[in-house]
Amino acid sequence: MTEKIREFFIELERVYQLESPFVIYRKPDEDLVTAVVQQTHELHELKSYKEAGFVFAPFSLTEKKIFFPFNQCDSFSMRIRDIDMIKYDEIQAENPKIATVGESNVLKENHMAIVQKAIDFIKNNHAEKIVLSRKETLKIDRLNVMNTFKRMLKAYKNAFVYLWFHPEIGLWMGATPERLLTSCQGNFKTMALAGTQKFLGSTNVVWQNKEKQEQQYVTEFILKNLKESVENLEISEPFTVQAGNLLHLRTDISGKIKSNHTLKNLINALHPTPAVCGLPKTVAAAFIMENEGYHRAYYSGFLGELNSNESTNLFVNLRCMQLENELVSLYVGGGITADSIPENEWEETMAKTEVMKKVLR
Repeated sequence: MTEKIREFFIELERVYQLESPFVIYRKPDEDLVTAVVQQTHELHELKSYKEAGFVFAPFSLTEKKIFFPFNQCDSFSMRIRDIDMIKYDEIQAENPKIATVGESNVLKENHMAIVQKAIDFIKNNHAEKIVLSRKETLKIDRLNVMNTFKRMLKAYKNAFVYLWFHPEIGLWMGATPERLLTSCQGNFKTMALAGTQKFLGSTNVVWQNKEKQEQQYVTEFILKNLKESVENLEISEPFTVQAGNLLHLRTDISGKIKSNHTLKNLINALHPTPAVCGLPKTVAAAFIMENEGYHRAYYSGFLGELNSNESTNLFVNLRCMQLENELVSLYVGGGITADSIPENEWEETMAKTEVMKKVLR
């Protein structure tokens, strides 16, 4: 078995070196790792949600959604269980030199200032919640991309783990804990995910009112926006889930898609969710565009299989990074409410970057 896994990763490395457009991914709590390789270097834009392929969409609704059409791609896959990865384990410790680009104290001061501005904005009754993010860029020598992907596969079993590349866009990878939606034969699933604290050995933890309120905002938004498109809604009680070294509050939501509604209706109703944008959506998005001070690009967008074997599986692009030569940009954020404390919000983003840095070492 280990020899087949070794051959599988050799083929992935060959695809990567060829610089053809490709994506390699594994869905949460599954063991099937799939590679989809586009046959040409053409940059396809998604035209219709009726197409079949892999979509890579940005945070902004006005920017291009990149698409790998399945009928213009080759694909291959391998089932790799946890025990297989342990036996195969050829992940060498590269011990790369990692240096943050920019002054840490300046990064902190800037983020805390924007957070305080958002808190004041919310307290003046202009919004209920605003999700603010930041980009931290690292300079890393001797970074092995494929080994980093292997570490993600090992570390984040319950996340959507991916490595995506197009020569005109660049290289992105991540391990996101958040599902945007699953649709199969008229059945629908999504989740409300919000609130963060460090995992200290147990998921039996106490959540503060700030995190509970933040998660409730997300749940209420999803339910309100699905009313027109989904019937027979079922909502779980909020529960704690682990994502790497972090914990989140999650509510599962499912139902039946109404016959007169489409996948496009559902995606437009959900994206961007309050977990990555805020409430009201248009007000929060405008605040983000004016104040975040950088371009999110594909961070907090969505990605995944569209119309694959009569099912669609899309995930919110969180816990992700962009790689360009020796530079690695990490994207992290957090939800701001009236009860937020700027120092705590900074610490939350630091905890998230530390989780991501572990796969780089």
